Amino acid sequence: MKELVEFVAKSLVDNHEAVSVEEHKDRGTTILALRVSPDEIGRVIGREGKVANALRTLLRVAAQKQRKRVILEIGD
Repeated sequence: MKELVEFVAKSLVDNHEAVSVEEHKDRGTTILALRVSPDEIGRVIGREGKVANALRTLLRVAAQKQRKRVILEIGD
């Protein structure tokens, strides 16, 4: 799932090198921390958070197939 988030984020931004995804596990939940450059954070979040919500929905579907729980945190 880390690769999915990284692929989508790199598709949205211009500076591909600034995209990083860190994975942490906490009590059976996987937390993915997506980091992009500060000037491109708006592209990943989208207007009214629509892009971020769509990305979280994709993750939720992928996680349900593997019977896991995933949380996405977006920051700069």
